[in-house]
Amino acid sequence: MDVILLTRNYSALISDNTRVLKAILQRTVDTVHNKCPQWKVAAMSSDLKLVTSGTEAEPAEGLLNRSAGLITSRPTPRASDRRNPERTVLGRIASIMEAFDGSQQVLGLGDLSERTGLPKSTLHRLADQLCQVRWMTRDAGGYRLGMRMFELGNLAIEENTLHEAALPHLQALAVKTGMSAHLGILDGAEVIHLDKVTTEPTRLAARRGSRLPAYCTALGKAIAAFDDDAMRTILSSAMPRRTANTITEPFTLRAELSKIRATGVAFDRSEMNDDIVCVAAPIGQPGDTLGAVSLTGVAGRMRWNLATDAVLTTASIISNATYRHRKVGVRL
Repeated sequence: MDVILLTRNYSALISDNTRVLKAILQRTVDTVHNKCPQWKVAAMSSDLKLVTSGTEAEPAEGLLNRSAGLITSRPTPRASDRRNPERTVLGRIASIMEAFDGSQQVLGLGDLSERTGLPKSTLHRLADQLCQVRWMTRDAGGYRLGMRMFELGNLAIEENTLHEAALPHLQALAVKTGMSAHLGILDGAEVIHLDKVTTEPTRLAARRGSRLPAYCTALGKAIAAFDDDAMRTILSSAMPRRTANTITEPFTLRAELSKIRATGVAFDRSEMNDDIVCVAAPIGQPGDTLGAVSLTGVAGRMRWNLATDAVLTTASIISNATYRHRKVGVRL
């Protein structure tokens, strides 16, 4: 159902002319109601304007009482609104930014609408605002992430204690083995790659800041095996098959995680990608798993024993370095 919002800064107008203002508002409401009885009439406090789509309207400051012509108290948000952050402006902005998942660098309004479920008019308005603050930028085919997002993303990683402590050891690991070294943390049921160091060109899709599912990656399994909350989250999440080797049954994955907890090392035997294998070890102490470090190589060429020993040693070194950073007050 459509909604009309009559918006005005009422606090500045309601004074000695209260009765005049009430009469004007009442006449306006009656006119709208008579011409379009199917519309609901509400009020906001802002600059004067009309918004004629319920899907576009922001939450109103209060409802207009037709009999008295006054603004009543702000309506209590519905429980469904509180549970659904995408009904808020911040939630909508978050859904727009998350639509850029790396599969397509430039997204048009149609793409954004399909990925977010938001109407194009809302997307156009919010996209313009995001362009103004450099979170997005206009492109011939639509929109792409702006440089400000790149700056903030790098700042977030650089100010992470784990990344700061791990970087030199990650570089040494890559040089020693000739393989790609990765540092990752868990976020829900996904692994976020904090950094990647390689000494030669690689076909790996993982890049700094990228996300991959935890259930079929060595990094994700290495962390989840030592974190009960993370294990429950991953086991209760969808586990679609990526390759013939992907573990898709919770019972089988639980057994795999128990084995990892016993040995301290996790393997990805072409579970995410047919051509890629990986070895990972957790970083941290019992009850405080900070992340994981891994070595990734091409299937059929992985030196498993060398990679396992190198990853276990590096994970221990990074753990000690991270806790030292914390003790001397380095930012987290």
